[in-house]
Amino acid sequence: MYDFAVVGVGPAGARFARRAAESGYDVLALEKGEVGTPLACSGHVSTDIWDYVPDDARDHLFQNRIYGADFHVGGPNSKAYPFYKQSEVSNVIDRVELDRTLADCAREAGADVREGHTVTGIEELDDRVRLTASVAGEAGTVQFEAKMVAGCDGPTSRVRRSLDLPEPTETLHGVLAFDPDPDDGDFVDVHLTVPRFFAWRIPRGDAGVEYGLAAPPGAEVTEMFDALTNTYDVETEHFCSGAIPIGPPEQTTTDRAFLIGDAAAQTKPFTGGGILYGMTSADHAADAIDPDDPATLADYEEAWRDTLSTEIRLGHLVRKCYSFPEWLQHVGLRTLSGEIGVHMDKPSSFFSREHLKKLF
Repeated sequence: MYDFAVVGVGPAGARFARRAAESGYDVLALEKGEVGTPLACSGHVSTDIWDYVPDDARDHLFQNRIYGADFHVGGPNSKAYPFYKQSEVSNVIDRVELDRTLADCAREAGADVREGHTVTGIEELDDRVRLTASVAGEAGTVQFEAKMVAGCDGPTSRVRRSLDLPEPTETLHGVLAFDPDPDDGDFVDVHLTVPRFFAWRIPRGDAGVEYGLAAPPGAEVTEMFDALTNTYDVETEHFCSGAIPIGPPEQTTTDRAFLIGDAAAQTKPFTGGGILYGMTSADHAADAIDPDDPATLADYEEAWRDTLSTEIRLGHLVRKCYSFPEWLQHVGLRTLSGEIGVHMDKPSSFFSREHLKKLF
């Protein structure tokens, strides 16, 4: 009997497993494949990422520093509207190695992290949760029991669906791929050429360049991606595709289960990124939840929403701007472009004293 069983060892799951193990709980963390694969997420993150990894991890995670973004209403040859800071806005990191580093932190804290374990069934009982899993390379299934289960298993969460928790408001389809030619540029390019979202180009230093986009279901994302790379006249490799949940469901807990990260759609509506939001929520879960007291699940639900609900709500408003008429996008970008004082994970920072000073 474990105190917590964690399903999914991405950033959110690994972070919660680490924090819970550090608090003295017996933690089992199951990943269906190899930690970090398959890649389905960009490695462009705010500099806050370094607060969540050991100091020496920067040497093998860091790829490039970013000072701003050029926004385009059209393709790469269209007018660019720069938004920038004098200091680093963000970093580009090795996304696969981030997952592995965070999983290693969970192991070092005492969590039992097991790869190649695909959870196939979840049964919530009065006093425990029973998980059934298949093990890569082995016949049959194994079972585990825990006082509580953390669903950290991504946009199509089996934990969420097995326990009949509500779905995210929306799921986008994201794709990305890489040009291996080095590029140490310090601006990303954002193209408002995709229905209700955007396309991007991210220089990754010696690791090359990342190209990607996301769009609502039904959009021909592969065709749009080919059009993006054709306009840049590049050949890409390591094509990745995945779902991006937008809009948290009304409830993310049951009697003995709780969701964290993409499973709970704890993501930024205006970029789709969820690494920092997921790990922030993992910290709230570790601080609030007592596996012997199911009532504390309500404390987690309240805590993460208090921290993220305003940012998510404002993020939805930012995203609405992507669908403005082209002439209005030009006016808005021209008016707001220049030096900024915003934090890339916090839309509320638009109203900060630092940013308003820059704006006016």
